[in-house]
Amino acid sequence: MTKQMRVAMYYSNKDVRLEKLPVPDIGTGEILMRVEASGICGSDVMEWYRRDKVPLVLGHEVAGTVEKVGKGVEKFKPGDRIVAAHHVPCNTCDYCHHGHHTACKSLQGGTNFHPGGFAEFVRLPAINVDRGTFLIPEKVSFEDATFAEPLACVLRGQKKMSIKHGASVFVIGAGISGLLHVSLARAMGAGRIVAADISEYRLDMAMRFGADDAIMSDENLVTNLIKANGGKKAQNIIVCTGAMPAIKAALEAVDKGGTVLFFAPTAEGKTFPFSINDVFWKKEVTLMTTYAAAPADHVAALELIRVGSIPVDEMITHRFGLADAQKGFGLVAGGGDSVKVIILPQV
Repeated sequence: MTKQMRVAMYYSNKDVRLEKLPVPDIGTGEILMRVEASGICGSDVMEWYRRDKVPLVLGHEVAGTVEKVGKGVEKFKPGDRIVAAHHVPCNTCDYCHHGHHTACKSLQGGTNFHPGGFAEFVRLPAINVDRGTFLIPEKVSFEDATFAEPLACVLRGQKKMSIKHGASVFVIGAGISGLLHVSLARAMGAGRIVAADISEYRLDMAMRFGADDAIMSDENLVTNLIKANGGKKAQNIIVCTGAMPAIKAALEAVDKGGTVLFFAPTAEGKTFPFSINDVFWKKEVTLMTTYAAAPADHVAALELIRVGSIPVDEMITHRFGLADAQKGFGLVAGGGDSVKVIILPQV
């Protein structure tokens, strides 16, 4: 008889059910991972992004232990504490060779683990085991290790921006990604950091995690951002929301020679027109995006967590077992008084 396991099956943000699936079989080069902790990502609650694939088991910010290894696996053994990346690059295509690993076709859909992190066990494919699975450093908890993937994405974005030491940074949107950006910018030696959000709770959190000032995102956002920066526009702006007013504000608040990183996607079908003359001409402004993270970013993120540069443990506000996963999804989708929600599949 096939052994069964519990999973949190996603149908919509308001419909996450506790169900059972067979424990995955593994093949050559693969690992069966016992999931100890799995974080809910903002992308997990983007219903338009998921609707054509439901029902499915989500969860990609995972940490756990090696339950079983397939033939040929030599880097890991049962009992090892590991964290795994759900998407990994091929390392052979032109994108990878030019340093754009997250544009790789393999990373953008060719690899994934089965069935997902909101389950008691997941199967890690051979390619993920080979280049996307890492030992959790000693003294780093499973819960803290789940931040490796989101922090790796944030780290990649700031590396691409090349934020200079002492340079000003505006972070618009203070959800978990925004807070990680604030904390990382502070750890890396940025100058004045100003955060903005529509939630007083998140503004308080931004101050706690390294912002010099935190302001309400309203019709006076641009004026108040510049005021909070001593009357100057920002050299670096990171937009961690897809809201159109935030995007408009970023383009108006960036200084000459500055950079705007659009870190978050917009809602489905949204477009944003802007004036080339007003935004670019004579200003040498750079607009950029980053997507996901490469294996090297995961390694760097784990080290930042290990040495305590980013206080990820303090960002966890809620923990739920699989049976209560719906409560966690409700918190994240609602954008209320929560920062990071962790699912504990073994509870």
